[in-house]
Amino acid sequence: MKHWDRTKMILTVLVTIALTVLVMVIAQNFSTPEKKLERRIEHHYAVSDSQFVREMSVLLGPSILPGNRVEDLQNGDEIFPSMLEAISSAHKTITFETYIYWSGKVGKQFADALSERARAGVEVRVTIDWVGSAKMDDDLLDQMKGAGVEIVRYRPLRWYNLGRLNNRTHRKILVVDGKVGFTGGVGIADVWSGHAQDVDHWRDMHFRIEGPAVAQMQAAFNDNWIKTSGVVLNGDGYFPALSPVGDQAAHMFIASPSGGSESMHLMYLMSIAAAEKSIDMEAAYFVPDELAIHALLAARKRGVRVRVIVPGPHIDSESVRLASKAQWGDLLKAGVEIYEYLPTMMHNKLLIIDKGMVSVGSTNFDPRSFRLNDEASLNVYDRTFADRMTQVFEEDLKPTQRYTFETWERRPWREKFVEKFILPIRSQL
Repeated sequence: MKHWDRTKMILTVLVTIALTVLVMVIAQNFSTPEKKLERRIEHHYAVSDSQFVREMSVLLGPSILPGNRVEDLQNGDEIFPSMLEAISSAHKTITFETYIYWSGKVGKQFADALSERARAGVEVRVTIDWVGSAKMDDDLLDQMKGAGVEIVRYRPLRWYNLGRLNNRTHRKILVVDGKVGFTGGVGIADVWSGHAQDVDHWRDMHFRIEGPAVAQMQAAFNDNWIKTSGVVLNGDGYFPALSPVGDQAAHMFIASPSGGSESMHLMYLMSIAAAEKSIDMEAAYFVPDELAIHALLAARKRGVRVRVIVPGPHIDSESVRLASKAQWGDLLKAGVEIYEYLPTMMHNKLLIIDKGMVSVGSTNFDPRSFRLNDEASLNVYDRTFADRMTQVFEEDLKPTQRYTFETWERRPWREKFVEKFILPIRSQL
């Protein structure tokens, strides 16, 4: 064999191996967990039934705990001052996990606050997603690290992570001294500042929690801290004894492709199946799968009023909008009320069932949150809190426009054409 022929053969083999590895890596990133819900969940009891509460407590993981106080915070003008105040009050520990952390005024405020506490001797641990922090300048990282803040990036671009690059941490968790917790949909970026007053300031909500459920939030942070750093955070500074501070029952639970990946999917399906009067939902990314669509249609057959608020003309992902609208036909025809939020990007994640149960957190109503992301959600079982969140829902409903079945049928042919290519990859959006 000539030298050139041998070289071409070797190059061909190497290219074939490289392409095979690339295809395998891509396949790994596009795959969903082996454990996947396939059977529909039927209506057997209401959210007020003790059996519903018992099963939610067992099937989702952490038990539902009484004695909590949950406060809703609306938009950056309420959210960021409350979070920064809690950080500045820390005496022992701060644990903070977020998907989005970008440079800007808000990013600098948090870097300054976390750095100040670290210099004061507080143990400060921060987990930020590698993809979500792409717009974060190194000077903020260097500032915090120089002050003694321990920072890890989740799933960075490394050879050993290539098969899991599509698995991001979408959780938003802040716990101070193991006693006060925050969760919701807000990232650390200037788009969340203000009060949703224009298209450059998003609509969102976050929640401040005190009581026994805060320990579950700390455990949720510990989950990815262990995965990333190999270190377990324990002791009184992280898990102090927590006495009841209110009368709200709640639990914080997590989902991840590496374990408990279907918890969020199951929670939504069980809650919708339990509804007897009303389902109010605010969904920044509303891309229901077949089971979720069936659950909503079954609820309508039971006479349940279903209202969903989604982003309108201002959305940060046009592909999500197309994938979402493609599936609205049967829902709209069955009487599901879908409203588009007009003023700015609506980033809320809120579910209210029969004005008796409220779910909030980082989870979107889409396949990515259900099967690919690491998520964390807080369920509150309290009618007073549900009434309060229903008032918030009604306020958000005012600057919306209802999207009808007739409007859906008349959507441009270009949208219908593009939808055919978007739908097969909706789990990746």
